[in-house]
Amino acid sequence: MGLKKILDNMKPTFSEGGKLSAFGSLYDAMETFFYVPNETSKVRGAQIHDAIDSKRSIFFVIIAMIPAILFGMYNIGYQHSLAVGCDCGMFEQFLYGLGVMIPKIIVSYAVGLGIEVAIAQYKKEEVHEGFFVTGMLIPMIVPVNCPLWIIAVATAFAVVFAKEVFGGTGMNIFNPALVTRAFLFFAYPAMMSGDQVWINKNYMDCINGTLNSGYADGFTGATPLGQLAAGEPVTYSAMDTIIGTIPGSIGETSFIAIMIGAVILVWAGIASWKIILGTFVGGAAMAYLLPYAGAENFEWWEQLTVGGFAFGAVFMATDPVTSPRTEGGKWIFGLFIGALAIIIRVLNPGFPEGMMLAILLMNVFAPLFDYFFVQSNINKRAKRAAK
Repeated sequence: MGLKKILDNMKPTFSEGGKLSAFGSLYDAMETFFYVPNETSKVRGAQIHDAIDSKRSIFFVIIAMIPAILFGMYNIGYQHSLAVGCDCGMFEQFLYGLGVMIPKIIVSYAVGLGIEVAIAQYKKEEVHEGFFVTGMLIPMIVPVNCPLWIIAVATAFAVVFAKEVFGGTGMNIFNPALVTRAFLFFAYPAMMSGDQVWINKNYMDCINGTLNSGYADGFTGATPLGQLAAGEPVTYSAMDTIIGTIPGSIGETSFIAIMIGAVILVWAGIASWKIILGTFVGGAAMAYLLPYAGAENFEWWEQLTVGGFAFGAVFMATDPVTSPRTEGGKWIFGLFIGALAIIIRVLNPGFPEGMMLAILLMNVFAPLFDYFFVQSNINKRAKRAAK
């Protein structure tokens, strides 16, 4: 009650005509962060008809990402210790990863939220809460060695050209976080591919001072998908790919951590289990029918545990703004994403990942899936009415 009273007393200062009215949108964002508003949102686009508002739903997504975030921080230190020959403990490896990850999160939120607040204030609208998720997703889908200035440029590009030009949250047709990755992939390919981008080689000193400047014998920084695309045998076991102790984007390596997030999202009713299951079914079917040539030690089901497949299925494909609304459309949407991702992986070595392009392409077709299912229901009702 004390905080509520303080906010109520501050409100006139930030309201139109007040001394700090120029920061009214920022005040509104802070107020609605702590308390659910008692008025209907004026923003067009996706609306949630539930006991909680969209901002609270978004926080559930962030909670679901926590296992993948925490493991990603540990894996940063683990992969780095392998690369430079450090005999560090798990806690030291996690602290190292935390130190690497925090600046990326700060840059992502500072740039993205700064642009969102400025645009909201200019348009005299409330701050769209969608970037709370996007701002966390961006650091999780980039290589650990990606420079901060590139993350800043890509984040600004995605917020402006993948979101605000369409009208803001609820109006965009592409997932902003995936547009960020696509921008990085095509604008700075050297920073998004290659063996060494997955190792934080800019930092050659360990927390406990036991690192040396050389690489450990037999260590390779190539991801499993990179090895497959190059026609090389995969040097990681199936258990490595499930646990996540492999090189890769920060939040995408641990299949277990991602599945924990999936359970949270489905349990909370935030994500569609039909899209998630459809993506895995489509991917599994295509991986079984279209295996990698010469990959005898790589089973078809491992396609679902490496790269960004699981992360994309759980946190990207289920975006309520850019995915279908109809129940049948969700199944088709997921099946096509999974199948297309595997097709790109296996048949086009230039794009060893595939998940990013598959989701972005299906974002375009999501309204079409909804149209066909809605039109089908209309025709069925018309036929029943005519009898």
